[in-house]
Amino acid sequence: MSKFILPAALLAVLLYPAEVLARDYGQRGTVFPVIERDLLEQIHSRLTQMERSGETARLNEDLKRRTIARVNRPDPVAGIARASEARRWHFDPTITLAADIRGAKGELIHAAGTRVNPLDSVDLRADLLFLDGDDPDQLTWALKQDANAKLILVKGAPLELMKARQRRFYFDQGGKLTERFGIRSVPARVRQQGRLLEVSEIALPPKRRTAQ
Repeated sequence: MSKFILPAALLAVLLYPAEVLARDYGQRGTVFPVIERDLLEQIHSRLTQMERSGETARLNEDLKRRTIARVNRPDPVAGIARASEARRWHFDPTITLAADIRGAKGELIHAAGTRVNPLDSVDLRADLLFLDGDDPDQLTWALKQDANAKLILVKGAPLELMKARQRRFYFDQGGKLTERFGIRSVPARVRQQGRLLEVSEIALPPKRRTAQ
């Protein structure tokens, strides 16, 4: 019968009222009240304070000013210098497709793995001229080229130049195009030659020194 002793004792414990089993062990250690403010309450309070003090309006105005400045004069493309010697090379725009290219109705146009040269389908209609818009020599050179050429700045203020020169200017944001073509110096020209692109860096005459 001893094998029933443990289950019987356990049953007795479970049937005891909670008040009998509960015991007050008293306070162990220091207890501190919760004094941290709710995070959302802090954020709301801070925003309200900023609004009343005019700080929000100042921040918005500063953001607006910096955005306009960035549009008017984007960050220059890093690592691009004025060309000191002429360079010329060919660039092959052929790419290998990573996925199938399909038409509007799902028909297969090019399968993944196919090598495609965009110049087989679309010509480069105008030369691409890369230049430093703050360099008068480069600007003069670019404006003397084909009137249909696309003028792409690596430095300068495109909107100001468009207004002053009545020509459309672009900007190589982040240096994506110069990096793609391997251009390290300007002015530079990209033009089509058959199924390739010819890239040229043009060394202009040295800048004239002003008389002392």
